[in-house]
Amino acid sequence: MKTVGIIGGIGPESTIEYYRLIISSYLENEKQGNYPQIIINSINMKKMLDLIGQNQLAEVTDYLVAEVRKLAKAGADFALLASNTPHIVFDQINQASPLPLISIVEATCEKIMNIGLKRVGLFGTKFTMQNSFYNQIFSVNDISVIVPNKKEQNYIHDKYMGELVKGIIRDETKNELLKIANNLKNTNDIQGLILGGTELPLILKETDATEIPFLDTTKIHVESIIKMLTLK
Repeated sequence: MKTVGIIGGIGPESTIEYYRLIISSYLENEKQGNYPQIIINSINMKKMLDLIGQNQLAEVTDYLVAEVRKLAKAGADFALLASNTPHIVFDQINQASPLPLISIVEATCEKIMNIGLKRVGLFGTKFTMQNSFYNQIFSVNDISVIVPNKKEQNYIHDKYMGELVKGIIRDETKNELLKIANNLKNTNDIQGLILGGTELPLILKETDATEIPFLDTTKIHVESIIKMLTLK
């Protein structure tokens, strides 16, 4: 049985969701009652975000590569970053990683291609919305990624860091996020919304999406993880 390594803690709430989803998804197809082998390295989220905020991307890369090496030493066969934001330097980490890495962005792009969408919105931290790592992957596949305006981006980021990563779920925040999603639909004719922050599915559920589908990057990432775990 393969062992998956998770760089978690970015943030803790979504890391818990990854753990639950990997186990439940694995058991759906496991006939012998076996459970998946998982190693979690929960890192210092503040340290990582401070480095990203200061645009010290080489230091972010070095930090995360060192943490992936810990997973390799612990016996992981492959690994993932349980967060969208550090995918800013995914390519650099992947080049230096001792383990195969599963990209949340590539997995999401593949999912959207299979669905057949061509224009999608993107919610996430300001680092995710204001950087180009989603566009770089999606544009190659003729998919447009549209983000909210700067005021809306600031609101999403503030609520993300101030509430969601701490496990705080408020109805007024949810209603405002849905309003921003509808505005993106009305002004840019998006066909779906990428929940490009792994805490966002904690507040925005697929059942909340009325006119456009919500694309839960946590679930999509887990689907790719299960494929790796069950690969013969």
